Parts: sequence; C-alpha cells; structure tokens
Amino acid sequence: MSLLKPRLGLRIKLVFLSSFLFAIPWLGYKYVWEMEKYLRKGQEQTLVGTVSAAATALHERPNLFNAQASFLSDVRQGRDLYAIDVSEPIQLDGNFEEWLSFQYEPHFYSDDYVLENKDSYDSKSLSFNHMVVKYEDYLYVMFEVIDDYIVYKKVNTFNVHRNDNIQVAFLDKEDQFQRYIISNENPGWINAYLTKSEEGSVYPIQHESKIQGNWVETPKGYNVELRIPLEMIGNKLGFAIYDVDSSLTRKTNYIVGTSNTQHSDQLGTVLVPSPEIEQILKGLARSNSRIWVIDSHRRVLARIGDIRSATGVVHDKVNYKRASLSWLQRLEKKYLHPIYYQLLTRPPQDFIDELEEATELAGSQIDDAILGEVKSSWYLTPDKKAVVLSAAHPIWVDEKVLGVVVAEETTNGIRTIRNKALERLFSVILAVMLLSTLALFLFASRISYRIRKLRSQAEHAIDEHGRIHTAFKGSGVNDEIGDLSRSFSNIVSRLGQYNSYLENMTSRLSHEFRTPVTVVRSSLDNLAMLEQDEEAKVYMQRAQEGIKRLNTILTNMSEATRLEHSLQSSEKEVFNLTKLVQGCTEGYRAAYNEYIFETDICKTDLQVDGVPENIAQLIDKVVANAVEFSHNKDPIKIMLSKEMGQARLTIINKGPLLSEEMQGRLFESMVSVREQAHKKSSEKSETHLGIGLYIARLIAEFHQGHITIENNNDQTGVVATIWLPITAIKKQDS
Repeated sequence: MSLLKPRLGLRIKLVFLSSFLFAIPWLGYKYVWEMEKYLRKGQEQTLVGTVSAAATALHERPNLFNAQASFLSDVRQGRDLYAIDVSEPIQLDGNFEEWLSFQYEPHFYSDDYVLENKDSYDSKSLSFNHMVVKYEDYLYVMFEVIDDYIVYKKVNTFNVHRNDNIQVAFLDKEDQFQRYIISNENPGWINAYLTKSEEGSVYPIQHESKIQGNWVETPKGYNVELRIPLEMIGNKLGFAIYDVDSSLTRKTNYIVGTSNTQHSDQLGTVLVPSPEIEQILKGLARSNSRIWVIDSHRRVLARIGDIRSATGVVHDKVNYKRASLSWLQRLEKKYLHPIYYQLLTRPPQDFIDELEEATELAGSQIDDAILGEVKSSWYLTPDKKAVVLSAAHPIWVDEKVLGVVVAEETTNGIRTIRNKALERLFSVILAVMLLSTLALFLFASRISYRIRKLRSQAEHAIDEHGRIHTAFKGSGVNDEIGDLSRSFSNIVSRLGQYNSYLENMTSRLSHEFRTPVTVVRSSLDNLAMLEQDEEAKVYMQRAQEGIKRLNTILTNMSEATRLEHSLQSSEKEVFNLTKLVQGCTEGYRAAYNEYIFETDICKTDLQVDGVPENIAQLIDKVVANAVEFSHNKDPIKIMLSKEMGQARLTIINKGPLLSEEMQGRLFESMVSVREQAHKKSSEKSETHLGIGLYIARLIAEFHQGHITIENNNDQTGVVATIWLPITAIKKQDS
C-alpha cells in the first residue's frame, strides 16, 4: 500500500501564497535605496552649487590672497610658515601644555635648517621645535630649544647679540623690512630690541614693548613663548636662533632658523587664516555645510561650519512630546522601530573627524580644482561611521587659480530621511500584509468550511454499503462551490432513484418469473405423464432440472428482501448463545459428515439479545461458505469466547486464500469468488449469486455486531470472525 502524501489544506496553501507578500517590503526597501542614490546625486549637485556660489564671491579679489605665497612654485615646509587658528588664548608662561592639546605637532629644526656654523654642527648643541598659531589679533610663537650651554646677555651692556638670542624678521604691512633681537639677561619676561635694517646690523635702536613673551630654562635648554600683534606683520616672516657656547669669547657657533633673517628676499612666507575671507564665508554659514578656502598650495585660509552638523538637510526643529503621539505611533516606536533598526543603521551622532584642525587639505577633487576643474568625491571617516561628500571649486584671479573653495557634508541627513521613509513604508506594508493575510485566511477558512461541509454531506448521504439514506441538500450560494453542491445534490438524487430501482428489481423479477416458471413446470409435469421413448425422457429430465435451478435462483433473489422485511418486524429476546452454537455444531457434523469439525466453545453462558433463528442463519451461511472452500482432510475450527465485553465466534478453514481486491467486497450483494474448480460436479453444482455473506452481514448489523473475513496469519486458509454484544442478566430476588 503506497504512503499518502502529506495533506495541505486550503488555508495552509493560501497562507503560503500570501507569504509572497513579503516580497513587497523587499521591493520597497530596494526602491528606497534607489531613491537614496538619487538623493545623493541631488546632494552632490547642491554642494557643487554651494562651492560655486562661494567661489563666485571670491573671484578676482587678489587682495584677499597672499600674492607671494600664492605665486610661489613650491612651498617649503619649515621655511614657509602656517599659523593655525586656535579658539583659546595662550598663557605666556613657557609651559607648553596648551600647545600639546593641539592636533598638530611642532616642526623640528636641526641639520637641514643650519644657516651658519663655525665648527661641525651638533644637534645636541642647538636644535629646536617650533610652532606658530593665531588667536584673534595676535600671532603666538613657541620655541622648545635644545642647548647644552646657555649664555645670557651681560648686565648693563649695549650688545644684544653676544649671547644666546632669537632674531625675528618680517615685512610689515607697508612691505618694510623689520628685524628684532630677543635677548635676555636671565630667564623671565623677554626683551625685544629693534635693530637697523642693514645687513649684519646687530645694534638695537629701541626696545619693542608690543612683542611680549617668556623665557624659561629647562633641563635640555630653554623654552620661549612670544606674542606678536598681527598688525605688525605682513606676508613674510622668519626666525633664527643664535647659539653662543662660551661666556668668555661670546662668539656665535651656530645659527639655526626657519630662514635667513638678514635679507628680506630670503625670508619665508607666513600664512595666517584670513578674517576677511571668513567674513565672506559667514554669509554661507546657513548652507548646513562645512566650507574651506585654501590657497594654491592647499593651505587653509579660512573655515566655517562643523562637519558633524553638516548633514546636507535642514533639520526639523519641532520636538514632539511623547504625550502628543497617538497610541499607534507609540506602539510603532516602542515595538516596531527596534525591529526595523536590526536592518537599518542610525546615522552616528559622533565620529572621528581627521580634518577638524587641518592646516592643509588633500584629495583628488582638490587636485582637479587647482587645475581649474569643478570636482566632487566621497570618502569614509577613519572610523567608517560616516560618509562625507566633498566638492571643490577653483578661485580665479587674472586667469590664474589662487585658491580653492571646498565644501563638505555627510550623508547623515539623507540616511535619516531614508530611515524615516523606510519606517513609514514598513509600517504601512506590515499593516497591509497583516490585513491581507487575515483576509486570505478568513477567505480560505470560509472556502475550507464549505468544502468540508460539502464532503460531510456527500459522506453522510451514502452509507458504507453504497446505499443512499439521507437527502443531499444543495447550496443556495451562487458561486462555483454552490454549483458543485447543487450538482452533487442532483447526482445523489438520481443515484438514489437508480439504487431504489436496483433494490426492488430482484423482488420484481422474482414475481414476474414465477408465473412463467410455474407454467413451464406444469407443462413438463403433464408431458411426463405421457408415454415417451428413452431419448425424450433424457431431455425431459434435463428440462425439469433447469426449472428446478431457475426456481432456486428466484428463491435466493427474494431471500435477502424477505430477510430485511422480517428483521424489521422481528422481536428480540435474550438467549444463550453458547448453547445455540453447540447445537448448530452438532447439526453441521451430521449435515457435512465428510468434514471434520473441531470446537473450542467457552463453558460460560453468553447471553445475547436478538433473534435466535437469525443468529443460527448467520452461522449457517458462514459455515456453508467455509465448508465449500475447505479440503476434506483439513478440519474446520469453530471457537466461541468472550473478549472485550463481546462474544467472539471464530470459524477457521484451510483452503484457497482471498485476493486483496476481494477482501473488502465479500459482504456486498451479488459478489462471489467461487470458481468451477471448487464445484463437485456439473450435475451437483449449485447456483451461487453471492447473497449468502450479504445476508450474514445484514443479520450481524441488525444485532449491533459485525463480521470480518480475512486470511489467517500463516496464509493457509481463511478466518471468519463474528462479534456480537453480550447482555447482562439481572438476578431475580428469591
């Protein structure tokens, strides 16, 4: 027997089909991602427009740029100075802790920056770290000097150069060369002296009080902090440290510096962030971008904005209180958003900004902008938390690029918009999917219920023996299932009429055939009374045997019908089944003396409520069937026992086995498995219509019992089992 496939109901199938609705969120997700790409394109175009507007405000304004620095073919590190812009003032105490808080390291000056030396140079004798910063209207300078022997200025002497000293030279706002010597008699507040502008002049003209600072000794040498007003300095600046190692000879051994302070044309440049450019950029401060202006050597001239707030979109300033949210919004925020953000990523509130205090900018877009092209590019922050869009636009002065405007924004604004869109999209899709799935489930349940009801009606309309005993009522719903129900009702009605015709056909045929059979029999009887020759007698005998067999057939055909009517009118009584079986067995031994009967009947009296004559008829039919299909030498076993509160009568015979297709059909009317091989002879053979076991089933069911016939376990014969309910007898009081 083949295994049945797993059953999948309509509801499961429709729920499975509804699972394809989950493709909708995926499509929505992909759609929003595509929209994000277009938003990034739009952000890129907007940012290019921002740098274009800023560059337009700076075109053809050479006074905003340092001409010498901008037109230099190259900028030498350490010689050309850059003053970073700081947000807090520096205390002039010779302590460099404030300087260490800056992101940038001082530049170290040693071998490559020796301007003059008497002996072979030794960095341990003189070298220094140097940095320049700008705060408001002042330029702050630090020197961390390594000097193995410090020689101070003599007290009450006019010479300011025959000791360790620092020379500061620059061009002022009127391009006039100015040189100052910082020379101290001891550590403490510095003394700055203005010297003559002639080359090699070291004699002081006057003391300069505007240049202030502090000289502090250290284990390695000394530290010097200076503050110079920006109004004194032009666009060229240089520093040089003179080292004197002998307090006797007081001759200069080494000179190490940023540039030669004796000649104006040998001074390095100094770039100070331009307040004028910053003032122009303030008009673009509301663009929600960080904007830089750099010169042609990529040095920062001005900067406004913070990259962490440069999201590229205008934030909604309205703060919604929790109480103002609806219950649905609160539910969405509390339960759905944590699920959504397993897939989505929130824009980081903080990330590493490596350009926060940059003095120079680099990048492919800046390289292209210096060459005169407008370019943009994307890059990740070092911690890979944010994506930054950078756009660069050249600043033209007399057909030359003197600077570049760089604007930067993160994609956090777009990511926030994307997340909000996905939140709304997922919530709507989830609601639609839940409602759709529920509707499909209810629809499938309704269809499944109607189909199950239709199946139940069809099963109850026809009993297990194929009889129609219940009317099939068609549905009044005007759809396909309703049409099927009405078709079933019509089919069952027609089958009922046909079954009724078949059930009554045997009695009608029996009634109609008896009159001609009687006429033929009487005619044969009259012919038999006449004198006949031997040949005629043979034919007469054959005709009489045929009439006899035909009469037997008519009797068998009407037997089942008569039995059904008699059972309906029979009155049941309680009788001893044990004694009935014993009596029937003795009768079988006498009737079938050629066969051996073995019995195993329980000694307990089994009381059954029923009709004894019909039970005996039931046993007769089964035993007759066993006798016909058994061999003479093999005994027929009749056993009666009590099992599970019922009487079990078992009849076993050895002989031909039942085929698989016939085991479930033996108790149907007009079904027989007899073959010619089992008949004794053609003369003694009987006509069998397959009604015997059908009658046995009717009797068993009338007594609330049942009967089965199957092959025995050792496959040597057939076992017939009759189950009948036992009735308990109440004892009467004496």
